[in-house]
Parts: sequence; structure tokens; C-alpha cells
Amino acid sequence: MTDLVIRALDASDAHLFDTLPDPLGAREGHRRTRHRPDWKRVALRDGTVVARAAWWGGPDDTQPVTVNWFDVAEGEEDAGAELLRTASWQVELELNPPGTWREDPATRTATEARYAAARAAGYELLVERFLYRWTPECGLPERPGRLDFRPEPDDAVFFDALRRIHSATLDAHALMDIAEGGLDRAAQADLDFFHWCPSPREWWQLAYTAQGELAGMHIPVHNPSGPCVGFIGVLPEHRGRGYAYDLLAECTHFLAERGAEFVAAATDRGNHPMAANFAKAGYPVVRERVNFRPTDAGR
Repeated sequence: MTDLVIRALDASDAHLFDTLPDPLGAREGHRRTRHRPDWKRVALRDGTVVARAAWWGGPDDTQPVTVNWFDVAEGEEDAGAELLRTASWQVELELNPPGTWREDPATRTATEARYAAARAAGYELLVERFLYRWTPECGLPERPGRLDFRPEPDDAVFFDALRRIHSATLDAHALMDIAEGGLDRAAQADLDFFHWCPSPREWWQLAYTAQGELAGMHIPVHNPSGPCVGFIGVLPEHRGRGYAYDLLAECTHFLAERGAEFVAAATDRGNHPMAANFAKAGYPVVRERVNFRPTDAGR
């Protein structure tokens, strides 16, 4: 087998990125995503692209926050691993296979090849997630009318609520932050994400019961690719009453009333209660997302 050449791209040769087959439909999944040419890398063998990766961040970010497009040609898992391993940016990796990838032999083989390459590069599986996309054709979910939604200008109030929500959570990213830095780190990570999104701070809302007790929060946002459910959270003492659905319904109405032609959302596959609420609210699963994190051994 001939030697592997790994190189970054620029505006003059960005077309090389598109020469590899796309069995997982990543191009369709990223039709609203803007990738910078200089944050793309390819691995070539005999001048042919055998692996590719695109790192992504917001328009004002100076470093990428994730690699969200990664492909390897058949039998080229080692090339894909080397492509990831030698990159300057060791950030979280996302794979976004079709929701039916486990049942279709071709997409299952392609997805598992990318899993193998990521693991060989020193990445470990963090979580598998459902990706949802609500559109007006799905119909607006009914508002139960049980909660009072209010804006809150003080970040400290949201920070405290997030700490309480994350004290009993099923979310893998929050659990990772808690393990590495406690509840404060998990709450701050969410606040940082909300502020990073290019949507008004005034959109953030707390939810109160008829008795005036804080029950939870919902954060409707626009990320760089469009409107999405930024966060849904119920305080532990108010769980078991179906309030997560109320929050999701309100978040959907909020964005739709501001002209959203779609609303993207995600939840962990293992978060069965939240997945059930998305189904109840009429959100179809359109893809899955598999998150890998770089380990110290891979850095």
C-alpha cells in the first residue's frame, strides 16, 4: 500500500473534500452548515482522497468546537484514524448517521467503520443521541397551560436552576462536566452555550407553577444553523408531572411565533422520558448523532 499524504485544504483546493463518496448522507445533513476551507483536512493515497474531516465552529470562533463531518473510504480506517490523530484540534467528534443506520447493512457498515477509525485515533464513545426536526407540517403541540413563563435578566438565577436540574440528570454531557468539575462546571457550560448562540438573551424563560414555585426552564435559541431547542429542564422536585412536555410545547410555539420554518432538537438515546416528550410533541427523528470525545491517550 502506498504512503498516505495528509493535508489541510484552502479555498483553492476545497473541492477535494467532495471527491469521497457520502454513504451516510452527511452533505444533506449539513446543507445549512458553513465549514471553513482551512478547517478541512483530507488523507490521500495515490492522489485519491481516502478520508476526510471537517471541523466546525461559530462565525466568531477562532478555534473549532467540534469535528462534525468525518468519512473514510472502505478499508481505510487507519487512514481516518491518522487524519484525526494528527490534527491540531483535539475536540469532540460528531457522526450523524441516518436514523435507520442500524437496520440498513450498507449504512451500518459505513457507520461502524467510522466508529473504528475514531477509536483507533484515541477517541471514546460518549453518547448516542436522537436528532429531531419539527416543521409546521408536524402541527404545533398543544399548550397545557399549567405553567407561567417569564423572562429573567439575572444569569445567576439561571445558574442556580441549572445546578439544581443537573443534580439529577440523564444527560451524558452534563454528567461528563459534573465528573470533571462538579455542578458549577455543568451549569456554566450550559450558560456559555446559551450566550454563544446568536439569539436574544431575552428569549430565555423560567417556568413557574400556579403556586409560584419555580418548576423549570426552556431556552429557545438560534444556533449558527438555525432555530433549535437549546435546553429543556425540570427541577427534580417537580418531576413526574409531565412538565418537560409543557416546556417543549412552549419552546416550539415561541420559535414558531418568531418565524421559525423548522426547529431542530436533540436528546440522548438513553433519556427515555425526554424522547417520549419529543414524540408526544410531534418531533420526528431525522438522524442520529454519535458523540466521541478525545482521550488523553489520543492527544
